[in-house]
Amino acid sequence: MKLRLALLVFSFSVSLSCSSDSRPNIIIVHVDDLGWTDLGCFGSDYYETPHIDRLAAEGMIFTNAYAAAAVCSPSRAALLTGRYPARLGITDWIRARFNADAWEPGTPIPEFESDTSRRLSTPVNQPYLPHDEITIAEHLKSAGYVSAHIGKWHLGREDWYPGSQGFDVNIGGCDFGQPPSYFDPYENERVKGIPTLAPRREGEYLTEREVDEAVRFIQAHKDQAFFLYYAPYAVHTPIQAKPEVEAKYEAKEKTNHTNPAYAAMVESVDDAVGRILETLQELKLAKRTLILFTSDNGGLERVTDNAPLRDGKGSPYEGGIRVPLIAWWPGSIPSGSSSDMLVSSIDYLPTIADVAGVPLNHSVDGQSLWPTMSGVAGMESRELFWHFPQYRYDQVGPYSIVRSGDWKLIRYYDPEPYEVNRIELFNLAADVREERDLAGEQIEKANELEALLDAWLESVGARLPVEYLKEGTD
Repeated sequence: MKLRLALLVFSFSVSLSCSSDSRPNIIIVHVDDLGWTDLGCFGSDYYETPHIDRLAAEGMIFTNAYAAAAVCSPSRAALLTGRYPARLGITDWIRARFNADAWEPGTPIPEFESDTSRRLSTPVNQPYLPHDEITIAEHLKSAGYVSAHIGKWHLGREDWYPGSQGFDVNIGGCDFGQPPSYFDPYENERVKGIPTLAPRREGEYLTEREVDEAVRFIQAHKDQAFFLYYAPYAVHTPIQAKPEVEAKYEAKEKTNHTNPAYAAMVESVDDAVGRILETLQELKLAKRTLILFTSDNGGLERVTDNAPLRDGKGSPYEGGIRVPLIAWWPGSIPSGSSSDMLVSSIDYLPTIADVAGVPLNHSVDGQSLWPTMSGVAGMESRELFWHFPQYRYDQVGPYSIVRSGDWKLIRYYDPEPYEVNRIELFNLAADVREERDLAGEQIEKANELEALLDAWLESVGARLPVEYLKEGTD
């Protein structure tokens, strides 16, 4: 059966790659900080997302999809390479040039942080995506794809911009983790503009500018296979919206979602998706275009509510790592379908390689989702892992996670300040809110998952926090 499935997938891939006209276009819509329930199709009655809801109605929803990290840079690196953040050494968000603790290119990168106010010394985050890592754009280039990155990059300074990672076009991508402003000329008191996005019309809203550039790219390359990585800066802070759209939500009845400016930002992303869909329809490209819509981590708690999930961005709980995922491809993905398989950011590169018929000649951690998307077969059972060996402000300390089936184990390396146990164990099928820690009751299961976690940490060469050396020791 497995051989037959492999032959079916291979035959599909070969048929797609026989001519440039039949090769599928690939679009990833990678929203910043969008929470799991911040869409109508994922349960919100306050945020309005008709175009994204259309993607869901005409495609497949994944209800157990995860970002590979609870913060942006490692999640983005994992998506682009198909490899776990711990393997890449990018486990925290990368500081931009205007951050006080930003790394300066050309200077040595220390191995550990030296903040003695913390109990543990934590590994220094890799400040860029290494050039020897193979991205989706680089992988598809060998098959003649043209690639564009539009929006947020956040994977290193100038020498590590998208152009150094296989992208033919880069609009807006730099080391910034957030825009100085959402309104042209995109400035604030400290930062004067986005280096790779020249001002165009004063007051123009950034999300509208980004999708305008995306539409122009699609139109310019309608006759050849393209990969568009559309990564809008929205809905990351600063929370700034068009006043007339914000006013609409100010007047709307609130639910657990109550922030009208944030709601207007979500709508701006939905409008952008609508424009992309309209362009594909006009150019008759819809039936040969795969769209993957997702987020880089959970929603930021102070601006949205991730209920029923616990906590938000940065947290090891579900609100920090579970994200919406929709796959859309008319005629190839069954309409109105859904899957509860475990999915991670690391799966997108192998999925795209499979769909595009471009064999993988290097090692990745992810698995192709195409058999599930196409309805041919489901994915076999698997484990997913996370590793965050840093401190996140005063919110949470270093942690690692394993999810296996319905079970999820969290290991804290410095639990004391956060009033949690060294490990926590949850059964997500019975307790998606993660309210009942079963580590003391299910000792055998906890030991089993800790062994899995230890083996994985070793296999990927994960860097761990360490105790500070006491004075007088070697």
